[in-house]
Amino acid sequence: MSTALYRLGRWCATHARRVLVLWLVILVGAGALAATISQPLGNGFTIPGADFEKVRQQLGEEIPEAAGGFGTVVLSSDTAFTPAQRAAVEDVFETWSEVPNVSRVINPFEAQDQLDAGQTQLADAKKQLDAGQQGIDEGQATLAEGEGQLAAGEALLAQLEETNPQDPSIPGLRAQLAQGREELEQGRAELEKGIAELAAGRAAYEDGVAISRATEGTRLVSEDGRYAVAQVQFDTDAQSVPVENRAMIPDSAKAALAVAGVNADYSVEITQDTALIGAGEIIGLTVALLVLVAVLGSLIAAGLPLLVALLGVGVGLGGAIAFTAVTELNQMTPALALMLGLAVGIDYALFIVTRHRTSLLHGQDLVESISRAVGTAGSAVVFAGLTVVIALTALVLSGLPILAEMGLVAAFTVAVTVLVAVTVSPALLRLMGTRVISRRGWRAAGFATSGDPNSRTTPDDGTDEEHGGWFVRLVTLRPWLTVLAVVGVLGVLAIPVGSIQLGLPDGGREPNGTTAHTAYTTVGEQFGPGINGPIVAVTTLPEELRPTDEASLANVQAMIATRLKVIEGVRSVVPFGVSPDQATLAFQVVPTTGPADPATAETFHRVEFTASQLERRENIKLGLTGQTVANIEVSERLAAALPAYLAVVVGLSVLILLLVFRSLVVPLIATGGFLLSIAAAFGATVAVHQWGWLGALFGVHQAGPLLSVMPIIIIGVLFGLAMDYQMFLVSGMHEARSHGEDSRTAVRTGFVHGAKVVTAAAIIMTSVFLGFAFSHLAMVRPIGFALAVGVLLDAVLIRMTLTPALMHLLGDRAWYLPRWLDRILPDLDVEGVRLAERLDSGALGSVTPAPPTPVPTTT
Repeated sequence: MSTALYRLGRWCATHARRVLVLWLVILVGAGALAATISQPLGNGFTIPGADFEKVRQQLGEEIPEAAGGFGTVVLSSDTAFTPAQRAAVEDVFETWSEVPNVSRVINPFEAQDQLDAGQTQLADAKKQLDAGQQGIDEGQATLAEGEGQLAAGEALLAQLEETNPQDPSIPGLRAQLAQGREELEQGRAELEKGIAELAAGRAAYEDGVAISRATEGTRLVSEDGRYAVAQVQFDTDAQSVPVENRAMIPDSAKAALAVAGVNADYSVEITQDTALIGAGEIIGLTVALLVLVAVLGSLIAAGLPLLVALLGVGVGLGGAIAFTAVTELNQMTPALALMLGLAVGIDYALFIVTRHRTSLLHGQDLVESISRAVGTAGSAVVFAGLTVVIALTALVLSGLPILAEMGLVAAFTVAVTVLVAVTVSPALLRLMGTRVISRRGWRAAGFATSGDPNSRTTPDDGTDEEHGGWFVRLVTLRPWLTVLAVVGVLGVLAIPVGSIQLGLPDGGREPNGTTAHTAYTTVGEQFGPGINGPIVAVTTLPEELRPTDEASLANVQAMIATRLKVIEGVRSVVPFGVSPDQATLAFQVVPTTGPADPATAETFHRVEFTASQLERRENIKLGLTGQTVANIEVSERLAAALPAYLAVVVGLSVLILLLVFRSLVVPLIATGGFLLSIAAAFGATVAVHQWGWLGALFGVHQAGPLLSVMPIIIIGVLFGLAMDYQMFLVSGMHEARSHGEDSRTAVRTGFVHGAKVVTAAAIIMTSVFLGFAFSHLAMVRPIGFALAVGVLLDAVLIRMTLTPALMHLLGDRAWYLPRWLDRILPDLDVEGVRLAERLDSGALGSVTPAPPTPVPTTT
């Protein structure tokens, strides 16, 4: 590996301009494709084959007009809406209905009028039923009186026929009785018809009352008339609507609403921003640049790692964005790739530059120094990058397309960044020449002329710049106390992780003062939090229950709505869709809690239980969909996929570390330390983003459940990055041991030679991730925070404190490897020991001799 990279570094250094032109062409090509054929990024979390996906597809097929996504617009006025304001608002609705991808706009005033009219109609129906009942009662009394009179007449006739059959009045009496009997039958028939009509009317009334009770609490205009909620329905899910089309909604209404004195706030589905770079990210990169300048002492040298990172990210993301022409990408997919690409790109280039600078100060020839830097530090970069790529690619094993997408795009970007680091870095270093070290740096090393060994006024003692000797002596002085202290601190930080709650962000997580946050909070305050995330219930009726008329339809709707309304946690149930064959009915189930509230998930499961009862008892199939349902199902599936993913990632990465360090113990130390740091990072994130501790400091506007994809992403990413530090720090210890030092001395040697660059790399990564912790994208913020905390804790407490203490404590046992395993494992020569031997022997051609092996000293 080191020999191949040595040759690659030499070729790139000797063909520097050709290499840079090639990468520039690739970058321009990727950018051109991204600019011309890319499609808008989405924000949906879908699982093909999931229950909510099947129900959503059924809804789209059976009731197309009810299947599109919605954006919410909250309208407000200083006083109750006047007729003039209503007219102006309704004109705006007409304008919105003509916006591309908008299928209809639900007028809140008309809808509220219908709801209010429904109550009036029920009251009128009740009066009519009472009047009808009174008429029936009077009819029944009249009929009873007629029956009595008929019975008396029949008795008189019978008496006359018995006592005086020849009585001349008998024929007339018989005729009167026959006519009375006929009239009585007609009256009875009319009465029975009236009773039947009254019963049907009463049934319809009871169904209306049931539906009214089910919809009770649903309002689209507030009680005081100052707020109204309009819903803009799209012809597809809201996340698939192009950003420019969604932007037309507020843009087209601004002037008209302002003139009418109406304020409008738009939900996140309408205002969602998919831009990748915000102020937080720029600040993070600025801090990273300052750290590079401080470490390298030269603005020119500091610019190289940043340039390498930007080039790698540009090519990787350009290709990924262009790929949206083939398939949709979630908005967080490129954000994750950008976050990682910048962080690892800067770090990887920094390690190569630092090794090259060290060799130059030892008097090494420029090209030879570059080649050796790529062969040695580049080997560690390749394997560190491979670890990150494996951790990200393994997200495919979760079985969730969104995670597979995020993992593959980020892995591709990291792989491109590694390739850029080992090819562009040597090319740029060749063009920079001696300017990679400042004049003050050359003078401090004893050079009168930059890069000229003959001008050196002080001899090279063969030692490298060392840092942190006091710290490694401190942590190894009482290694057991160090171990206990680190475990104790991380254990305390991990305590909140026991109460972690997962979900997806909503408008309440947007920054305070934004229109999306205002719309979300206003809806919750004025109309109830559940309106922000209703559950959509879709029922399929069996043949025997399918309605044949309006009355039977209302009866079935009332029955189902009543069953759903009595569920704990349900505020209201609104029927809102019927298929043409009346076999499929749609209901909007509004919870009492918001979409991100854990109680909403409990309500969802209670609705699921009722659905199973309906199917078992009435053969009515009821499925659930909607964004709230999708969020819950995605979160639960992600939680279920986490253990298997963790096992695979850890297993594969331990195998890589076993190959690199040829030790059974070192990979176990690395993995155990990672588990401690990941638990502490999760605990800190729960405390800040879920509990709200220090929320104002970190821009947490509304504490709540953490992003459902966060744990599995953080585990994959942080494991890869943790192994980076393990690789760069412990490889120095391994190299020192390979050169004959005893195990405990090698721990200190490797630490003092790598502490400065690892510290700088950790600060850079933490700065970049912390920039994303203040991202304008709500879904990215908790991920950036967790990664920033995780990297800082892992680098400082695990790799630079716990690992040296344990390695010192174990001594030679830390490098234990069974002989049979030692024989079958390939020698990867990551530290470049075999490379140095081949160079010194001339096996790779005539080269400038390598600098002597550093003599360990501490400061």
